[in-house]
Amino acid sequence: MRRKSGDLTGREKRFCEIYALGGDAPAAALAAGYDTPGKAGVSLLSRDDINAEVSRLYEKRLRNARQKAYAGYEKIAYGSVNDAVRLLFEGDAFGADGNEYDLFNVAEIKRPKEGALEIKFFDRLKALEKLEQYGRDDENSSSDFYRALVNGIGNLKNEEGGDAQ
Repeated sequence: MRRKSGDLTGREKRFCEIYALGGDAPAAALAAGYDTPGKAGVSLLSRDDINAEVSRLYEKRLRNARQKAYAGYEKIAYGSVNDAVRLLFEGDAFGADGNEYDLFNVAEIKRPKEGALEIKFFDRLKALEKLEQYGRDDENSSSDFYRALVNGIGNLKNEEGGDAQ
């Protein structure tokens, strides 16, 4: 009896998850528990339901990465530098309490031979530019979708003999 499309076994889902992360079919099949990973990887990737699940997982991963990048740029652009300044003044007292500091905005820390502490921060203006760019990309993607939708409807009307607008 053949399964319905979209009803993947646990092992097939595991294969899809691992393949979406690394793109190595034999390694994904081996990690998912297949006995002949090379053959199983090729066989699984020839199925439409497997490819659909891999695509879904890959797109989800890209969306998550994009959201994390956006959050990181926001933290650089708007985040506090208070802990870095505290570190600058405390100097050697930093020691064991280092985990208490939020140094996300710090790109580099140096202690030259003279003994002073140098702290270099990430560029807030570049982070703001990236945030603005993300906003433009989101606007363009939605308008691209809208244009494609309108063009598709126009094409359907042309095929049916109606007037396209």
